[in-house]
Amino acid sequence: MKRTQIVIAIAAVAVFVSACTPSVTVESPTAANGLPEGISVSGTGEVTGTPDTLTITFGVTVRRDSVSEAVAVAAEKAELVIASLTSNGVEEKDIQTANYSVYPEYDWTENIQKLIGYQVNNSVIAKIRNIENAGTVIDGATAAGGDETTVGGVSFSIEDNDELIEAARAAAWADARSKAEQLASLSGVTLGAPTMITETFAPRSQPVYFGEERFAGSDSADFDTPINPGEQLVAVSVSVQFSIDS
Repeated sequence: MKRTQIVIAIAAVAVFVSACTPSVTVESPTAANGLPEGISVSGTGEVTGTPDTLTITFGVTVRRDSVSEAVAVAAEKAELVIASLTSNGVEEKDIQTANYSVYPEYDWTENIQKLIGYQVNNSVIAKIRNIENAGTVIDGATAAGGDETTVGGVSFSIEDNDELIEAARAAAWADARSKAEQLASLSGVTLGAPTMITETFAPRSQPVYFGEERFAGSDSADFDTPINPGEQLVAVSVSVQFSIDS
């Protein structure tokens, strides 16, 4: 049988990747022109799952006339927020300082700079692993910090995702293999063993929006802030180089 060389260009797709599994590479035969000999294809597998972790940033922003007062009040309120988080089930190992800043604030009137006080920002990133309790955690933290509490940077993730990755990988492989078999059939050659496999794992997160925001003093004190994790997509892509049997 006459050996047929098939080279298929695969367009690269840009994705946000939070983790990447390295590929295992085996040297493949090359044709006289130096190009790899075989069939190159890509495959994608996607599965969905329910997020099991909510990551959220809690902070306090304090403005006072003196820097010492601003620092002291911010420290007190930040401690109250953190204490509320731990009392509502967030483990200390899942609370990490994200930002701390102190700077003066000025007022410009008729091109004259006047110092009007100091602002202190102190924020932590917290992982809430019991999503069913997320509304209670959020409400407790915002109430503890009072009117100077800030909340933001909310996102869901699937940390216990081994089974989802395996399912997506199997789907990606089946997709790539099916494409290669069809190309081999169309070109009249026999598909050989894979000689190179590259995998990209891309869990996709999405922003979260509160259905209702509530802070200390709200009239809705009898209700938890609603949190809906929805579903999250886990995608695995593979690029495979197959040899061509004689």
